[in-house]
Amino acid sequence: MSTPTLLAVAHGSRDPRSARAVAALFDRVRALRPGLDVRVSYLDHVAPSTEDALAALDAEGAGEAVVLPTLLTAAFHSKVDLPEVLAGARERGLGVRVHYADTLGPHPLLLEAVERRLSEAGASPSPDTALVLASAGSSDPEANATIAAMARELAGRGPWREVVPAFASAASPTPGEAVAELRARGAERVAVSGYLLAPGFFSDRVRKQATEAGASVVADALGDVPELARVVLDRYDAAVAARHATV
Repeated sequence: MSTPTLLAVAHGSRDPRSARAVAALFDRVRALRPGLDVRVSYLDHVAPSTEDALAALDAEGAGEAVVLPTLLTAAFHSKVDLPEVLAGARERGLGVRVHYADTLGPHPLLLEAVERRLSEAGASPSPDTALVLASAGSSDPEANATIAAMARELAGRGPWREVVPAFASAASPTPGEAVAELRARGAERVAVSGYLLAPGFFSDRVRKQATEAGASVVADALGDVPELARVVLDRYDAAVAARHATV
């Protein structure tokens, strides 16, 4: 059987830093898997759209593609938006056989990516340092529960004073509230990790709120890290292995 194209679908942002980070990540994926046809598309703000990318594959006669939601949690975009895009493409006569991969998170390697960014920022687990794991936030309670579960896992990888989740939108506590609460409970230092795919609006909000509340360190968004590229290929390989489970 032919090797399916990897079609990544990122959310997209008006902030050009976001698209640059996504492009760098998938350049890393290409370097890890030479010969794999890797393409990137976006749900909003950035070209090409997923509809256009699928139409291009169809016009080229591509037989199969793995559509990878390049998102850190399974929420509205992966559960509703992207399936609607795929359904619309099928209604227009899409000839490409599509396999729908899982979102990037949760995945154990993402914990390592968080730890990498924290280390780069100068933060390390310590009994006098608390950690805030700050995500974009979602109206989907399952997505927010995933972040809380990751915070517990990071606490178990230790020895942080404590690890708490925070949300830049749609849920609480906010990053600023989380930092303030930890300091009020006696944490000498509070580190903040932005559990975000790329820099942009939410990463700026996390940094601003956390810094104003007294965070000692705020790590960068995950972006182009080796662990994330390995997660991409893990999700791709799993979808290829389960070719019978098509959308």
